[in-house]
Amino acid sequence: MLALAGLVLLGFVLDIALGPVRIPVLAVVKILLGQPTDNPAWAFIVREIRLPKALTALAVGSGLAVSGLQMQTLFRNPLAGPSALGLTAGAGLGVAVVMLAGGSVANGFAIRALGLAGSWTLVLAATTGAGLVMALVLALSARVRDNVVLLIVGLMLASVTGAIVSLWQYFSAPEQIQEYLLWTFGSLGGVVGSHLAVLAAVVGVGLVLAFASAKPLNALLLGENYARSMGLTVGRSRTLIIASTSLLAGAITAFCGPIGFVGIAVPHLTRALLRTADHRLLLPGACLGGAALTLACDCVAQLPGSQTSLPLSVVTSLLGAPVVLWVVLRRQNIRSSLT
Repeated sequence: MLALAGLVLLGFVLDIALGPVRIPVLAVVKILLGQPTDNPAWAFIVREIRLPKALTALAVGSGLAVSGLQMQTLFRNPLAGPSALGLTAGAGLGVAVVMLAGGSVANGFAIRALGLAGSWTLVLAATTGAGLVMALVLALSARVRDNVVLLIVGLMLASVTGAIVSLWQYFSAPEQIQEYLLWTFGSLGGVVGSHLAVLAAVVGVGLVLAFASAKPLNALLLGENYARSMGLTVGRSRTLIIASTSLLAGAITAFCGPIGFVGIAVPHLTRALLRTADHRLLLPGACLGGAALTLACDCVAQLPGSQTSLPLSVVTSLLGAPVVLWVVLRRQNIRSSLT
C-alpha cells in the first residue's frame, strides 16, 4: 500500500512537471509548497493549469477503479466494468441529451460559462443515464444466472445506447456534433475551478458509499445465498452499490468523457499486488492504483516536449488492454481471478 502511495505521489509531481513547457521537478515541489520561485510563469502554469488537471486525474482514476471493483464483485465477473456493462454508454447518452437536445448553449464546453448550475446539469444527466442502465442490467441479472451471458447483455445494451446517440447525431447540427465528438475523446484539462469542486464532491460521495459497502462486497464474493445466510440484506446492498457506481461513473463521464479500461484493469492489478480478496484493503488499494495509472496515462498523453496532446481514452486503452490480456493468459480460468 505504501508503494502505491509512493507511485501516486511520483506520478502527481511528474504530471505537473511534464508538458509543452518543461518545469524542473524541484521548482514544481517549491510551488506546491507555496515557496517563491524565480519564474512567475511557472507558478501560473502549475497552479492554474496543471494542478487542477492532476487533481482531476486523482479523482478520475480512483473513481473508475473503485466502480470497476464493485461491479466485478457484484456480478462475480472479472471482465465487468462501467464500460463493459454499458454504464459508461448510459452516462454518455445522458450527456448527449443535454448537449444535442439543448443546443449549443448547453454543450459540454459551455459549462465553463454556465458555472455550477451547468455542471450539475451534466452530472445529473450522466448519473441518471448510468443508473438506468445499471438498474436494467441488475434486473436482467435476476433472470440470467450465467455471467458470460450477462456480460453479452451489457455489451448489447451499450451497443443499443450507442446507436441511439449516433441516430441523434445524424439529425443534429454540425456544431453540436463537433462538440460532442471532442467530449468523447476524453480529457482532464477541461475541469477547472468550481467544476473541479463539483467533480471532487460527487466522486467523494461515491467513494464514501463504496467504502461503506466493503463488508457487503466481501459477503457477495461467495454468492447471494451465502450473503443472505450471513444476515445481509442483498437488496439494500445492491442499491448502495448501484448508487456508488452510478455517481462515480456518471460524474467522471460527464466532466471528462468516456475513459475506458481503467475500471477493468486496475482491480486485477490491485488483487495481484495485495494478494487478498478483502475489500477493506482492495478498495483503498484500487483508489491508489487507479490514481497512479491515470496519472501515468496523462503523462504519456502529453507527449513531453511536444505541443500535441493525445486523447486520454486512447492511452488508457493502449495501456489497459494488455493488462486484461495478461489476466486472461495468466489465470486461464478467468473466473478464478476474482479470488
